[in-house]
Amino acid sequence: MQTCSICHTQSPDYALSCPNCQADLKENSSTAAALKRFRENPRVLSVRIAVAADACPACQDVQGDYPKDRVPTLPVGGCSGGSGCCCFYEPVLSEVYP
Repeated sequence: MQTCSICHTQSPDYALSCPNCQADLKENSSTAAALKRFRENPRVLSVRIAVAADACPACQDVQGDYPKDRVPTLPVGGCSGGSGCCCFYEPVLSEVYP
């Protein structure tokens, strides 16, 4: 499931726009908004894609750390999870406290 970062409506992974506010989910999903913040933050060295232990093979294939400019987009194409893609981004920080 995707969540719209504007109106917080949930949509299936295949949805391209929010059914409530019509926002483009490639730019305005909660995961896309998180990735944008991580890319803009100078303390973030890289971005990790985290997956559940029981994730589908497609999601397990993208698990790992990526340079900020080469992070795959979420939801993962080809995800076969029953509730949709459950992958999420985690920042890898250069420092934890300023």
